[in-house]
Amino acid sequence: MSDERLVQDTLYKSSEDLVLMEKYDDFLNYVYPIVVKAPRVHAVLRDLFLTAAIDQGRLFYEAAKSSQISKLYAADAGLALLRFHLRFMVKRKPPIITFNQHRTASVLIAEVGRMVGGWIGRLEARKPKKG
Repeated sequence: MSDERLVQDTLYKSSEDLVLMEKYDDFLNYVYPIVVKAPRVHAVLRDLFLTAAIDQGRLFYEAAKSSQISKLYAADAGLALLRFHLRFMVKRKPPIITFNQHRTASVLIAEVGRMVGGWIGRLEARKPKKG
């Protein structure tokens, strides 16, 4: 078995919820080459976005390893921050991303968001009811 395949098996089969990492990888692989080429005038925004985008993976892994709903909410908040950055980048002059790139990235990240929402719902359903 190749090293790459071993890594993929470990990441994606250790927890059924980490299937969302494949979807997040799709998002990251789409936006990364676009954002890296941002004009120098937007270097601060570019760097903020890239840092948040790379750090998002850590949030997912922490949520999966801890099974704490608070970690999932942090991961969900991280996705909201990425969506904010995407909206902001399309409105700059010159734009960092085009409207069509924004639309594609939004569809990709929305799919990840739906998966995180479902994950939160499953954990919420397991919580004992108070009262």
